[in-house]
Amino acid sequence: MDQKLNEKIKKRYNRVSKIYDSMDKMIREDWRRDLLNEATGKVLEAGVGTGANLASYPDSIQSLTGVDFSSEMLKYAKQKAPSLTVPYPIELIEADIQELPFPDHTFDTIVSVCVFCSVPDPVQGLKELRRVCKPDGQILMLEHMRSENQVAGLAMDLLNPVTVRMWGANINRETMENIKAAGLSVIGEKRLMGSIMRRLELSPAK
Repeated sequence: MDQKLNEKIKKRYNRVSKIYDSMDKMIREDWRRDLLNEATGKVLEAGVGTGANLASYPDSIQSLTGVDFSSEMLKYAKQKAPSLTVPYPIELIEADIQELPFPDHTFDTIVSVCVFCSVPDPVQGLKELRRVCKPDGQILMLEHMRSENQVAGLAMDLLNPVTVRMWGANINRETMENIKAAGLSVIGEKRLMGSIMRRLELSPAK
C-alpha cells in the first residue's frame, strides 16, 4: 500500500469535509434509496463519508457499521448518527477500506456509494470487501466510472488530474475491470447515466 498517496488523499477529503454534503447532492435520492433498500442483515458501509446514507437504510437490517479513512468526514457522520431513530445499532469507525479491521466473512451486505473513485488502490479495496463479505452475501455499489464513449472517455482522462488535485476523486476509473480483477462477480447492473453512473450488485463468489 502506498502510504504517502493514502495520506495525500486523506488530507484532501479532510479539507473538503465541510462542504462535502453539498457536493454529494449529485447523487439522486431515488438512486440512493433504491440501492439501500436492498441491504439486509449485518451491513458494512465502506466509505461512509459524512453520513449521507445513514438515514436511508431500511429498518429491517440487523446492524450498520460505517468506515471511512478521513477523520474529518467521519466527524460529520458521527454528528448525524445520534439524531436517527432506528431499531438497529450503528457503529462508525475510522478505518481504511484497503485494510479493513474485520474478520473474514463478517457482513451480509456491503454498500459503497461513489467511493471507488478515490480509493488509492481500488483493486485492493475491492478484494477487502470480498474478504469481509459472507460467501452468500452481497456487495451493493453506486459508482461512477470512465465513459465507454470514446470522446467522453478521453475528456474524462484529460480532466482527471484536476479533479484528483481538488478533492482526490478520479473520474476515469475502469471500475468494471477493477471488479473483475478483485475476483468479484457482477450479478446485477443498472445504468443510471449512460455508462458513467451504474448501480451494481456483486457476489463474492467467482
